[in-house]
Amino acid sequence: MKGKKQKEPVGMNPAEIFAAVAMLEKERGIPQSFMMGKIIQAVTTAYKRDHEGVENVIVEADEEHQTLKMFVQKTVVDEEDYVDPANEMTLAEAKHLSAKYEIGDIVNIPVDNVEFGRIAAGNGKQVIIQGLREAERGMVYDEFNSKQHEILTGVVTRIDPRTGNASLRIGTGTESTEALLMAGEQVPGEELEEGMHIKVYVVDVRRLTRGPQVLISRTHPGLVKRLFELEVPEIYDGTVEVKSIAREAGSRTKMAVWSNDENVDPIGACVGPKGARVAAIVEELRGEKIDIIKYSEDPAQFIAAALAPADVVDVWMADEGKACRVLVPDDQLSLAIGKEGQNARLAARLTGYKIDIKPQSYQDSDADAAPEAPAAEELAPAEETGETPAES
Repeated sequence: MKGKKQKEPVGMNPAEIFAAVAMLEKERGIPQSFMMGKIIQAVTTAYKRDHEGVENVIVEADEEHQTLKMFVQKTVVDEEDYVDPANEMTLAEAKHLSAKYEIGDIVNIPVDNVEFGRIAAGNGKQVIIQGLREAERGMVYDEFNSKQHEILTGVVTRIDPRTGNASLRIGTGTESTEALLMAGEQVPGEELEEGMHIKVYVVDVRRLTRGPQVLISRTHPGLVKRLFELEVPEIYDGTVEVKSIAREAGSRTKMAVWSNDENVDPIGACVGPKGARVAAIVEELRGEKIDIIKYSEDPAQFIAAALAPADVVDVWMADEGKACRVLVPDDQLSLAIGKEGQNARLAARLTGYKIDIKPQSYQDSDADAAPEAPAAEELAPAEETGETPAES
């Protein structure tokens, strides 16, 4: 009577595993070594779960011959010290395998192919699939994490009618992921539509269980800085430096620039021939006004420049703290303050100083002395972009 032929376990055999890993590297860019490490870890975990007490399990992967072999490692001990069969073997047992073994040696006991196949089919397959997913998410995270403080182009896929939040599909190379553009990070008055391509600034990338979460913004000052880097070669190569940016998205931005080359005009470089460079950025920002100001290490000069387009007669710096009082021509007081205080507010954020604006005719008992503190409302501190231009 012929014995029944033993069924091969249903699951991924070694050849299929190697083929799947090779395909992932080719199509997804996930390195084979990275994936094989995940698979070995998954199979090892599954074996230990089925064999309580086993501590040391190794898997050897032979890519050339497309084979996987599993071994349980046991330490050779004296008969009197033999207490842990799962991880130890006596000297007599070891000698039976090979006369070379001595007390203290490590012996690799092969796991038979049938059991190895059962492990892969019964427990390992789902863990392997999960490992593949985690590896893919990890690769996506690494890809986007390297793009923090950069500009990416996204496609609007959905707009929540209740919250106004927009879902975007953003990607670099062969990888892409979903990102959420919160209503508060959208430019006021800018209407987004499904299918629209827009540039967004990557504020942060977080690693979550379901995959990477990419935090993006259209209002961040860094978006303006990166747009200028794309349009102005002198900023990209470091000849012209963006010192600070103050922005009220959708309305107005003030940007302070400085040239490290005395032969290069920083403002002219940003504006471009016939205003072409700044015009391209204004168009991307849907008409947002941009004031480009020359930075100065002299606070008084910097503050005076920041209040453009208004002329400044004099700047009195406070003896203590970052505060000042500014005199402007009487007929330019409203221009210096700006609509709803916007010009003064942006100038204060740009320079980091509290600014008290007075007309030239302003007179009081302390008019000839520097103020101890400004009488104007305290303004928010300067907004910094916080990062240096990225290398490519």
